[in-house]
Amino acid sequence: MAEPVDWRADGIPRSARFDDIYHSESGAPAQARHVFLGGCGLPAAWAEAPQWRILETGFGFGLNFLTTWQAWRRDPQRPRLLHFVSIEAFPVSRDDLLRAAQAYPDLLPQAVQLASQWHGLLPGFHRLWFDAGQVLLTLCIGDVQPMLRAQRFEADSLFLDGFSPQRNPAMWSADTLKAVSRFARRGTRVATWTIARAVCDALAQCGFQLTRAPGMPPKRDCLQGVFEPTWEVRRRGPEAAPLAARRCAVVGAGLAGAAVAASLARRGWQVEVLDAAQRPASGASSLPAGLLAPHVSPDDALLSRLTRAGIRATWQQLEQWLAEGSDWRASGVLERRTDGDDRLPPGWSAAGPNESWRADPDRLLAAGLPAASAALWHARAGWVRPARLVDAWLARPGITLRMGCRVARIEAGGTGAPRWVLRDADGRSLAEADRVVVAAGFESRALAPEYPLQPVRGQVESGRMTDGLGLPEAPVNGDGHLIADVPGPEGPGWFVGATFDRDSTDAAPRSADTAFNRERLARLLPETAARLDGQFATGATRTWTGVRCASADRRPLVGPLGPGTADGVWLCTALGSRGLSFAALCAELLAAQWHGEPLPLQAKLAAALGTQRAWRESGRQAF
Repeated sequence: MAEPVDWRADGIPRSARFDDIYHSESGAPAQARHVFLGGCGLPAAWAEAPQWRILETGFGFGLNFLTTWQAWRRDPQRPRLLHFVSIEAFPVSRDDLLRAAQAYPDLLPQAVQLASQWHGLLPGFHRLWFDAGQVLLTLCIGDVQPMLRAQRFEADSLFLDGFSPQRNPAMWSADTLKAVSRFARRGTRVATWTIARAVCDALAQCGFQLTRAPGMPPKRDCLQGVFEPTWEVRRRGPEAAPLAARRCAVVGAGLAGAAVAASLARRGWQVEVLDAAQRPASGASSLPAGLLAPHVSPDDALLSRLTRAGIRATWQQLEQWLAEGSDWRASGVLERRTDGDDRLPPGWSAAGPNESWRADPDRLLAAGLPAASAALWHARAGWVRPARLVDAWLARPGITLRMGCRVARIEAGGTGAPRWVLRDADGRSLAEADRVVVAAGFESRALAPEYPLQPVRGQVESGRMTDGLGLPEAPVNGDGHLIADVPGPEGPGWFVGATFDRDSTDAAPRSADTAFNRERLARLLPETAARLDGQFATGATRTWTGVRCASADRRPLVGPLGPGTADGVWLCTALGSRGLSFAALCAELLAAQWHGEPLPLQAKLAAALGTQRAWRESGRQAF
């Protein structure tokens, strides 16, 4: 449930939990501009920087973020990318978020955009996307110290906010401030409204040089500082060193490669995408329509958390680049649990931030299922035409597409530029680049032979919607799936599938697989299967086949190709049957690691996608 807010008669919001007000009586935007932006020398400090990274403790109603975003928008010398990372243990409701912004009309349009993405805020990280992905807000929902341990980047500015040290001592403890200092580089500036002695002492011990400045009434003083310790500061790892945008070659023009190209182009890279096929999305990404739906497990397992993060990342870009209703549909998805197990993680509820819950009887009856069926309703789910998303990503400025180019090997080009040369089977140079990303699905095996990449053939049956067919309006999945009423060049259609045939690259349709898909549909949706029998019997259906790529543990692989290649050749592949869920997330993770940006998901979840796990399994040493 959302954190309750007490609204005083003067319009100031107050927290009953901490017996304290959320911001100064002088107004939150005024406090944000004076204490935080001014205290960190913004916007002047970020002038013409490629990116700016801010860490905030205490999101509250997001008014510091909205004020910073507004300053970024108004600044002609703004950085290409603004990262704002904020920690909040007790998020307020969407209605209270908007109510707080009502007092500040110049911030209200941006507050409405924030509120539109204010959903699904379960514990963990949530990446919100604004201004075509140039402003990225990473909300870390949970207690401050665990959230700080789960994030990795070097901040350019530190905003220390939250309820007073007397009311919320954990936010201002020496341990918390030490954890915050680990995000600082030399020159990182810190600002806060409190001058409490314990806070000043803790920050000084962490290496900050502090000064008092005039405060925002009714406070007389506020605190500013810069990180300049007297000891040597050691970087924590390769992700801490930002990389200048240059030239990158991406091998593969499917979902994975297109997503990587779009993420890098947004950061200023010149990206050349090469693919052996004659058109983009020719492999598994050519699926006519695919499901975008989360995995849900009683223990909220790794895959469940990863798919939620991935769907949020994809959803934002669907809204940005595609036409809802024709390229994709935010329909929700009904998941029938044919094994009868509809258990959910402890603490979830029908009114909670979780966006999956047990399906109500009316929804089940509308799908032609018994009202007592075990099933889940995923509100944040729907169908997507993958090729449309691939085309939209590849159309971003800075991307050049090269089809009919099969990369046979990648060679180091020496110590100078270009670092890498991509060659065909005859040794001819296809492209030269400073960095390379291999994202060619199961064909990545030719360039990454040491990885146990497994081809997984899939087959889908389809047909046309006809008058009176009466198929479920929302997609249904479980043991197989049905997607109905998808627009197409020959009219709306339906899709049933898909099979999973491991270690097969055979593209020919199989009648046995058609029969298998029909049998599964009969178990999943008996009434629907009966309605479609006529089309199957008369041969009015069509068959699509494609080959997915899976890793040994069925998770994507994102990271350096091998030890010693962290600054050169990377892998982004093995998205399996969840390419729509994982492509945007994996691309943003790769870009974050290249540029020293905040991670889009917790460090442990990021590690679960890393290529380094495969090195350990094969006995190779990580760099």
